Amino acid sequence: MTFRSKTAWFFGWAWLVFVVINTVDLIVRGTLPSALVVGAFLGLVTWMTYFLALRPATITEAGGVRVRNPFRTAYLPWASIDEVTVTGAITITAGELTVRCWTPMPTARERAKSLRTQDRQVRRGRYPTSQPTLTKGEQAAREAMAGRTHADWVADQIREQVTTKKRDSTGEPAVTWAVDSIAATVAMVVLAVAAILVL
Repeated sequence: MTFRSKTAWFFGWAWLVFVVINTVDLIVRGTLPSALVVGAFLGLVTWMTYFLALRPATITEAGGVRVRNPFRTAYLPWASIDEVTVTGAITITAGELTVRCWTPMPTARERAKSLRTQDRQVRRGRYPTSQPTLTKGEQAAREAMAGRTHADWVADQIREQVTTKKRDSTGEPAVTWAVDSIAATVAMVVLAVAAILVL
């Protein structure tokens, strides 16, 4: 299962469609040097969009979890995972290796919204005059869910898979450089240098 920001993913692909249309227009009707400068600007924004919206993902697989960050990809077999925590990001610890997931990322705004939703759910009736009395179960559930975000839910899913699949997975954690990210960076730098030289 792939966990990422769906909003960022949608707008990332929308930007790519916009870039393709404008690139075709620059090739057909553009003139140097302005076309190359506009192309370099589109390339820079596309590069940032790729790194911030399209590449980051946390992917659970049969044997472990794959964390794709902008320049590196980490693969952590279920058996190697010691701890999964959520602070400013989901952090997975496997022995000496600590991997921070770029997505999904909890935000203070999302936590505050979750707390407001919890407060609204407690008020019952059309014109409540006093706080309703909650049962012990309702109170425990309310405290457990207070301030929870999508990142907390994803961390729970990873912890659950660690518990159920730990015995069935083998291997060591591995962190590799992302060839696609390096290639995109080189292409963006070449385009920017070409635009500067043409000016």
